Amino acid sequence: MQLTNLISDASDRLKKRVRRSELMYSHYYSEQLGLPLHFKCENLQRTGSFKIRGALNFMTSQSREQLKNGVITASAGNHAQGVAFSADLLSVAATVYMPEITPPQKVQATRDYGAHVVLTGRNFDEACAAAMAAQQESGALFVHPFNDELVMAGQGTIGLEIIEELPDLRNIIVPVGGGGLIAGIAAALRERVPHVRIIGVESEAAPSMSASFAAGTPTEQPVRATLADGIAVKLPGSKTVPVICSLVDEIVQVAEEDIALAIVSLLEKTKMLVEGAGAVTLAAVLNKRIPHLEGKTVCLLSGGNIDVKTIAQVVERGLIAGGRYLKLVVELEDHPGALALLADTIAVTRANIFHITHDRRSKSLTIGRTVVSLELETRGYEHIKDIVTHLQEKGYSLTVV
Repeated sequence: MQLTNLISDASDRLKKRVRRSELMYSHYYSEQLGLPLHFKCENLQRTGSFKIRGALNFMTSQSREQLKNGVITASAGNHAQGVAFSADLLSVAATVYMPEITPPQKVQATRDYGAHVVLTGRNFDEACAAAMAAQQESGALFVHPFNDELVMAGQGTIGLEIIEELPDLRNIIVPVGGGGLIAGIAAALRERVPHVRIIGVESEAAPSMSASFAAGTPTEQPVRATLADGIAVKLPGSKTVPVICSLVDEIVQVAEEDIALAIVSLLEKTKMLVEGAGAVTLAAVLNKRIPHLEGKTVCLLSGGNIDVKTIAQVVERGLIAGGRYLKLVVELEDHPGALALLADTIAVTRANIFHITHDRRSKSLTIGRTVVSLELETRGYEHIKDIVTHLQEKGYSLTVV
């Protein structure tokens, strides 16, 4: 059966089981970018991501006989929760293999839905290999995170929802990992609105889809640590890549700093919490990675499952990348009032001292000197430049960390 037909069937099957996520017009970003920008908010989905669509469509398409031994899967987090939720809904046993580095929040959320979690491997691909080996022994039904037509069809229902609300859509920007999401959406849109420009976004740290798109065949690439862990895949799907090469217009990449800035920007401007894999789409727009964008544009925010520790790290990294945070090391004469004078000098620049440490015992210091490490809240790169210039003009020897 054609993928487009499977998507129509999936829409009927999921209609009363999956949230129709909001398509939100952003006044702020539209005004800033001069582009009518909308967000498709799958981060607000029941399990915190779009993955529930594919998992539930796959499992509700199976007979009770096929499900009798339970299901097994591998995931970096979001697909795990989609499968666990679906298994709980259908009263089916579920085992999920997850990389050892998976954030605790995603592991616990999967367990909370009743799944048995096995932590193994350094990344998704190693966890997936372990899950497939276990499936051969257990006889459980394997639910692939992306390389399955029923999973792709479930994700494709997002495309149907978008064009129902925004029939004059010009561009859609989609996160890309293994390819199930963009393949499903592209199949849903290309036949119905063939003029739409479909763009995939991946992290520079996980460039396998760019390589596959250029080669026209699944191509393995090394994966580095990335904030977009949900789309960090070494080898895209054998079923997804042909669809993507046929229907998608282009694949672009974004840097880690860009992803961090996008997460922080979404928190500040839309009050929405979006994980790294979901924020890559806005990162691509803000950093002009997609040339010649015109007309109504949708950025898909694919998920919002991010743990508290990562949020703290991302916010700090985003503030630094955005010129909102400055670390300085300043050498002073070690006498009463020197630190107070430095604080007064900084106050003139209207920077806020966030944290300060004072060290006079460093071996590198001469007698009578001390070193002060400062963390300042700033208003951007011009403000940072003004602060550094002002301190240097006052005779301070400093280093920007």
